[in-house]
Amino acid sequence: MIDFSDMAALIFDCDGTLLDTPPIYARAWAKGFQDTGRQMPREWFMDRAGMSDHVLMDAFESDFKVKVPNRVKAIEAMRQEFFNNLSDLKEIRTIAQIARENKGKRRLAVASGGARIIVETCLKSTNLFDLFDEIITIEDVAKPKPAPDLFLKAAQRLNTDPDLCFVFEDTQSGLEAAHAAGMKCIDVAHIIYP
Repeated sequence: MIDFSDMAALIFDCDGTLLDTPPIYARAWAKGFQDTGRQMPREWFMDRAGMSDHVLMDAFESDFKVKVPNRVKAIEAMRQEFFNNLSDLKEIRTIAQIARENKGKRRLAVASGGARIIVETCLKSTNLFDLFDEIITIEDVAKPKPAPDLFLKAAQRLNTDPDLCFVFEDTQSGLEAAHAAGMKCIDVAHIIYP
């Protein structure tokens, strides 16, 4: 099992780590990309789950040789569909339990490439919001993962040195971001599916 006993803070990614949002995002982004005239394959999205909105749109345009005609409208359509399906949202119990067990013992943060309105709404709807001392989202930083910005901002807000922070992540870009921030980390797949 993982050992973070010498760590002062735990930082959790949200989508695919604390919460099983990728299936809901897959349906939502299929709606968001409708105006391109190209249907988004579910598998395509699942391979890119966790990407920030504009990074995902860049990838869609590049991979399918289309243009998202209005990015603001695409994001609005995606978010509306996401919120319409919020009742399907479930926590990833094993990881959420680690957060619960460490509340009050260590500083806790969420560092997500998602939009604040979605991240906070999801955490509140699953009763996880109050576990965390800080919630950092893409709006708080200049660059998305794999840049270390989200994790460094979390460490700064938690008043904790990066080398005393332990990160829980589910994507390659998130793991790279944690390493770039000088933090220890684990791919949660090793915890969820040992």
